Amino acid sequence: MHSYLKLTFNQQNFHQFCDAVAAQDVDLKGIINWFGYPPFWSRPNTFESIVHIILEQQVSLASALATLNKLKDRIINITPENFLSLSDEELKDCYFSRQKTSYVRDLAQNLLRKTLDLDALVNETDEEIRTELTKIKGIGNWTVDIYLIFILHRLDVFPMGDLAAVNALKKVKGLGKTSSQEEIISTTLHWKPYSSLATMLLWHFYLEERKR
Repeated sequence: MHSYLKLTFNQQNFHQFCDAVAAQDVDLKGIINWFGYPPFWSRPNTFESIVHIILEQQVSLASALATLNKLKDRIINITPENFLSLSDEELKDCYFSRQKTSYVRDLAQNLLRKTLDLDALVNETDEEIRTELTKIKGIGNWTVDIYLIFILHRLDVFPMGDLAAVNALKKVKGLGKTSSQEEIISTTLHWKPYSSLATMLLWHFYLEERKR
């Protein structure tokens, strides 16, 4: 097992690791030169944080946050117990779709039954965490990738299912819109073992470009 599958970045070494991946790729260095370093995006290792990521699946970040805030208004503390105390109708009032209601219920039940232990995941490799989390209904590779980057700050993750990161990569690298998955993967291989930092630089580029 690759030892870097448990390596993490933190607020102290964040810029240093951004510089390390930028030293391997002139286009990523260009992002830092143009826009500076990305924010240190981070969330705690909690039920609420995973609910937030599930809500972000296939919708805008603003829409996901509005749903999360509506839920917070209703139950104050977003815990598995409090979530399960709400009916489908009450969750619909909090903008939850039927599908995401069932996903978050499954997550809450697994945490309460202790078939999933978030604290224990910290000591597992990326692939072990992927195996654990994808047992939960509605959690696929993209959700796991975001969990690994935002919450556990694992060093070497590129979320192939993330449209913002992939589109930014195509633009920064001058790849065609119809580039194959193989082309994208071969580009990301140059970023090992700092793929997560490359991803954050690409998100930063994507968001800054949109402001323009």
